[in-house]
Amino acid sequence: MMDGMSNAWGMSIGYGWIISLIVLVVIIALMSNASRRRKNANNQKFNSPQDILKTRYAKGEISKDEFDEKRRHIS
Repeated sequence: MMDGMSNAWGMSIGYGWIISLIVLVVIIALMSNASRRRKNANNQKFNSPQDILKTRYAKGEISKDEFDEKRRHIS
């Protein structure tokens, strides 16, 4: 018999709001995480060969002569 104080899942009304609140918080957290990932993916930019070459030269990975030679090849 139902006493009129339970819902369709058989839970009492007193605790049903807590479960609903937890589900709502989880859904909001998942949506926020997905939004953050999409935003980070959109912010990644493509580095041109010129940019890569300048970065390698600035880090000291290639010499001035190599930089000039490679710059002429890609221009």
